[in-house]
Amino acid sequence: MSEDTAPLLVIENLHVSVGEREILRGINLEVLEGETHVLLGPNGGGKTTLLNTIVGIPGYQVTEGSVRFKGEDLLALEIDERARLGIGVAFQRPPAVRGVKLRQAMEVAASNGGLSEERLGELTDQLNLRHMIDREVNMGFSGGEAKRSEMAQLLAQQPDLALFDEPESGVDLDNIAVVGEAINQLLKGERVSQNRSSGLIITHTGHILEFVNADKGHVLYNGRLACEGNARDLIDEIARQGYEKCVECALCQPTS
Repeated sequence: MSEDTAPLLVIENLHVSVGEREILRGINLEVLEGETHVLLGPNGGGKTTLLNTIVGIPGYQVTEGSVRFKGEDLLALEIDERARLGIGVAFQRPPAVRGVKLRQAMEVAASNGGLSEERLGELTDQLNLRHMIDREVNMGFSGGEAKRSEMAQLLAQQPDLALFDEPESGVDLDNIAVVGEAINQLLKGERVSQNRSSGLIITHTGHILEFVNADKGHVLYNGRLACEGNARDLIDEIARQGYEKCVECALCQPTS
């Protein structure tokens, strides 16, 4: 990564509460253009809270700090404004949307550049969704089908920053491979017409890293980014010793 690559996402001293409980306690994170970051941590540590705060999901109260995207104050924007600015998300449990067909969702996601019938067919064939294109989004979809549906919408959108909440959760090995390849395509910008997206990926198992090369890994522990390092090394250390020992080990570099 070039030293003069511009910061795309800058999070400074971010504190977030849900109800009366403080979840995030001073997060500092910078993602450069084209970088992929992996976020690890135990359940309840704040990983999904961080992603939902970036997206703008209601119910997450920012009590201190800032989030800037492309130099703009992200916290001042509504969800749809953040999406139009270039933020996309694949949820851990993708919601079903009654009355909206997958075809329509993909066309809306690609509204900035349009989505030709040829490109629509290409994406749905790639993700084995051609037969589901005129079904309501995620209505009656299996876990793997819903994750592939999320990826189809993200590939149609081509966001500058793609957020992934446990993309391998609830899917079998075949679907992990399909989803992983789609994520890799998005982050690498393999089509000539595509820019390379930046990525922030939450993973517990690390299986997604068989398909995606991460620039940095972080451990979010007790509401703080406790350390950073090589994502694969961090996962190996966590598997051996658990999170508590990992944040103390020599592989991890304390974050400011």
